[in-house]
Amino acid sequence: MADPARLRRLPASVVWIGVLALVLVLALLQVRFPQLHAYPKEWQLPLTDWLNVAMDGIVAQTKPFFRFFSRIMSYPMQGVADLLAWLPWPVSVVVAVLIGYRAGKMPLALFTGASLFYVLAMGLWPDTMNSLALVAVSVPLAVGLGFGLGVAGFFYPRVERFLTPLMDITQTIPAFAYLLPILILFGFGPVVGLIAGVIFAFPPMVKNTIVGLREVPSDIIESGLMSGATPWQLFIQVRCTAGLRQILLGVNQTTMAALSMIIIASIIGGSADIGWKVLSTLRKAEFGESLVAGIVIALMAMVLDRITYGLATREQDVDQPPGIIARHRFGLGALGAGLLAYALSLFIPALQVWPDSWTFDPAGPLNSGIEAFVIAAKPLLDATKNFVIFAFVLPLKIGLYTVVSPFTWGFTPTLWHAALYVALVLGAAYHARSTGRIGAAIAILSFGLIMFFGLTNMTWPGIALLLIYFGYRSGGTRLASWSAAAMAFMLLSGSYEKAVLSVQLCGLAVVASFFLGCALGVLAAESDRFSRILRPINDTLQTMPPFVLLIPIIMIFKIGEFSALLAIISYAVVAPIRYTEYGIRNVPKEVVEASISLGCTRSQLLWRVKIPLAMPNIMLGLNQAIMFGISMLVISALVGTDDLGQIIYIGLSKGNFGIGFLAGIAMAVIALLADQYCRAWQKRAEARLDGVLK
Repeated sequence: MADPARLRRLPASVVWIGVLALVLVLALLQVRFPQLHAYPKEWQLPLTDWLNVAMDGIVAQTKPFFRFFSRIMSYPMQGVADLLAWLPWPVSVVVAVLIGYRAGKMPLALFTGASLFYVLAMGLWPDTMNSLALVAVSVPLAVGLGFGLGVAGFFYPRVERFLTPLMDITQTIPAFAYLLPILILFGFGPVVGLIAGVIFAFPPMVKNTIVGLREVPSDIIESGLMSGATPWQLFIQVRCTAGLRQILLGVNQTTMAALSMIIIASIIGGSADIGWKVLSTLRKAEFGESLVAGIVIALMAMVLDRITYGLATREQDVDQPPGIIARHRFGLGALGAGLLAYALSLFIPALQVWPDSWTFDPAGPLNSGIEAFVIAAKPLLDATKNFVIFAFVLPLKIGLYTVVSPFTWGFTPTLWHAALYVALVLGAAYHARSTGRIGAAIAILSFGLIMFFGLTNMTWPGIALLLIYFGYRSGGTRLASWSAAAMAFMLLSGSYEKAVLSVQLCGLAVVASFFLGCALGVLAAESDRFSRILRPINDTLQTMPPFVLLIPIIMIFKIGEFSALLAIISYAVVAPIRYTEYGIRNVPKEVVEASISLGCTRSQLLWRVKIPLAMPNIMLGLNQAIMFGISMLVISALVGTDDLGQIIYIGLSKGNFGIGFLAGIAMAVIALLADQYCRAWQKRAEARLDGVLK
């Protein structure tokens, strides 16, 4: 019998090779033992039925209360919507422009005005006001809830320990998944979107409130105590005032999170808002109309982001002028300007309601232009799409030995082709091993094995073995246990097959976005001009609601996995860009100067000094890319994917709580496990960095 102590003393590379050899043997044996490929259904737990029974019981007991609450909440929503619809458009434009000027001076005021005139010129003002009503009600509720919980978490550590996993779950479970219980409890209508928006948007407020209150300097607290402040005065006038900027940043993030729920809420709310406009036109393949409405959502997102961020970061007046009028001159000025605009609208009909003759519909020319472009670029578009699908997407999914054929690769695979592939993989791994890069060698062998068979043709015991040992090597026994628990949940719940498809699509998109983002981040860090060009693009992609990103992609490439892949990449690429640039630019100057004095070239300085020292930040960018990719996976299910996201969408459309919520939990498990892996890699990178700096 093997000695466990002796096994622990074996080199990691030897154990890895043993694990990969066993995974290979299992893959070859699945032809004879089919139960190795598909986890037996009789071993699965009927979790879907249990969840449906539990939800039916909850609904039977609480349905009257939640439906009454839904009716109550519909009044403020309808009231705000009626108010915005009643106000003449100049009033809203003037007040918004003045607020924009207050937050960002003339550039933001001009951008705000131009955005609102675009909405008016497109004839989408009523739809936009209905969407704004949803945001106007959900944001204060989310801010109030988040601030209250943040204060409780600040004063009571037990509350914070309880809130931390709760917030992680609410932000990792796709919004589609918890729309299901909300829909069942509250009924069909816009209130469902309101409740979902509050649940989705309050966690950033909680986190920023705790951080803002906790980071108040101790000398400020001591000054308040010495001044004789009561506990209530110390909290309101000292802590909240000193931490106001961080708290207002939480308001900014909460606003953007609530705005991102507009289209998702429209799927089940069906109200006449801008989200429903985008969704309905996209379903009818009216891409021009969908793009015009999608731009409205993007403009709303950018305007609200700039205004809330500008108000959060603007310098506060230290010396308040005496008198109520002097202290509130901006608010009174905005009120006066709004009243003047309203008075003018009473005498000028065009200022009451935007005339139809002033509207412009570019949807027709857009559709014609898009069609002409697609026809002209069809050979290049098809070649690009087919190359990515048959060279990466399908091999990772079903394996090279299945994909390669005269139809796809132009030849029939034979035994010598397989032998050549094995020789190339082993040669690349040996080269990496001979240069001391053992981790790269193991990665090459693992990737080569998976690409040959495909994730869907790997055995579940083999995947479990790889996952558990990878967790052990990354984060020790604790992460290995988490990996085993995640794998057990996927198998017992019947989510394993769809989870593999989700990992295949999202994993490929995250890898592509990570390498692309790192490359762009390095260029931005090395070139100030390129950084200035890239910054507004990043801002646009980061503030634009995820659903809007689907519109131009579907217009060009139609529905399918390739479109979903591009949508995930476009949404996840921003995080690696930002963190890579930040990490490289913030390498200690003394280290850079010492390296230059030793004769390092610019290339050596980048690859051997800056990038290794920036690796903790780069790993954080990978973490965020994974989170963004998984959150986009459900949105991309609307364009034809066949994974957990599609199951969630099916459960939502059929009102099946069990199937949809279970798929949402499975996606949350994947996200949380990936987060643990990234944290482990980041800790190792930070440990190496500390060793180098010491």
